[in-house]
Amino acid sequence: MARVALVTGGMGGLGEAVCIKLAALGYQVVTTYSPGNTKAKDWLATMKEQGFNFKAYPCDVADFDSAQACIAAIQHDIGPVDVLINNAGITRDTTFKKMDKTNWDLVMKTNLDSVFNMTKPVCDGMTDRGWGRIINISSVNGQKGAFGQTNYAAAKAGMHGFTKSLALEVARKGVTVNTISPGYIGTKMVMAIAPEVLETKIIPQIPMARLGKPEEVAGLVAYLASDEAAFLTGANIAINGGQHMS
Repeated sequence: MARVALVTGGMGGLGEAVCIKLAALGYQVVTTYSPGNTKAKDWLATMKEQGFNFKAYPCDVADFDSAQACIAAIQHDIGPVDVLINNAGITRDTTFKKMDKTNWDLVMKTNLDSVFNMTKPVCDGMTDRGWGRIINISSVNGQKGAFGQTNYAAAKAGMHGFTKSLALEVARKGVTVNTISPGYIGTKMVMAIAPEVLETKIIPQIPMARLGKPEEVAGLVAYLASDEAAFLTGANIAINGGQHMS
C-alpha cells in the first residue's frame, strides 16, 4: 500500500513540484489549500490531465481546530499520514518600524503555529507505527535574516528550533524530523519580483548565479522522505546556490 504524503500549501510553485515528485515515486499525495482558494478545483483538474490523481482538503493551517478536522478527514478517507511536509507560508514584508501587530501575528500563525497545528495530529500515529517523516520548509532568510522580514525570518528560524527538539523526542521511534532552507527559487512568487531587482540585487548574491529550480528542492524533499534517509534527523539542509553557508 502506498505511503500517504501530506503537503501543506501544495498548490503553490514549490509545493506543486513536491507533490509531482512524490507522486512520481509512488506516494499517495494529499495537499491542503486555503478555504478561500477559489482555484483549487481547477488545479486538481490540471494535475489530473497530467496524470496526477491528487487529493486536496481545505484547511486553515493557522487554526488548530481546522488542522485537526483536516487530518481527521484525511485519515478517514485515505489513511494515516506517513510523510508530512510543512510547506505553507506567507510573507507580509515591511521594516520593523512600520510593522504592525496584525502582520506580525498573521505571519507567525501561518508560518510557525501551522507547524504545530499540522504535526500534532499526525506525530503520535507515526511513532506508534514506528515510521514517519516530518519535513519543515524554512528559508535562507531564517538563517541569515533579511531586511524587512523580522516576522518572516523569526517564524522560519523558529521552525528549525521545533525540528531539533521534536527530532530528539521521536528519534527512537523511527520518525525523522528535518528542516530544508531554500534560497531564492524560481517560483511564481519570486519571478514576480521586478526583473531589475532580480538581476542587480538578488542573483549577484548567489554564487551559482541563478535561481534555484522547484524540482531541485522537491528532489531533496523526496530524499528526506525515503527509507535511505533514516539516519538523518534534526538537520537543517540549506539549498541556496551557495548564497549563505553556515
